Amino acid sequence: MKTKILIIATAFILLLPARAACQGMPVYDNTNFISLVKQLLESGKQTAEMIKSVKFLKDAKEAIEKVSSVVQQLRAVEEIAQNNQRLINVMQNDLQDILNSPYIKPEEIDRVVASFETIVQNSLDTVDFIDEVLSSDYLKMSDAERAEILKAKELESKQMVSNITSKTKRYRDIISFRKMQDKVNNRETEY
Repeated sequence: MKTKILIIATAFILLLPARAACQGMPVYDNTNFISLVKQLLESGKQTAEMIKSVKFLKDAKEAIEKVSSVVQQLRAVEEIAQNNQRLINVMQNDLQDILNSPYIKPEEIDRVVASFETIVQNSLDTVDFIDEVLSSDYLKMSDAERAEILKAKELESKQMVSNITSKTKRYRDIISFRKMQDKVNNRETEY
């Protein structure tokens, strides 16, 4: 037993200077290391959740853009339909009044009809084109490209309404002038 105590004491003495020399070496605390690993894992989970959130937001943005594009297309088509209805109303009412006027000469009727007919034919071509654009993958267009084309056609449609309105006004002014001229020329004089 004395030998065992002697060996332990000798080992203690021999290790003392070695232990003293190692005092400058860093000592790792397992609890700090475990805490760091836990923080890294938590950070990884948060990053994964952020990536999922970003993907969700990106998908939501794309869906909103598609809906927005469809709404733009719908508005453009709706505006074109309203403009075509205005053209039909002008053709049914105003053109008939102009053609039935006694102040439009028979040789002018063909010109009047031809000028209105050109606008109406352009309107019908626009409707056919829109139907083709909306009903098929017209040249594999994206929704944004399709909306852009429809917007351009909407502007053309507005221009047609403007043209037909100005033509109608012009013919009404001609009729009004001729009517006034007729009254002046055929007035009774009491001299």
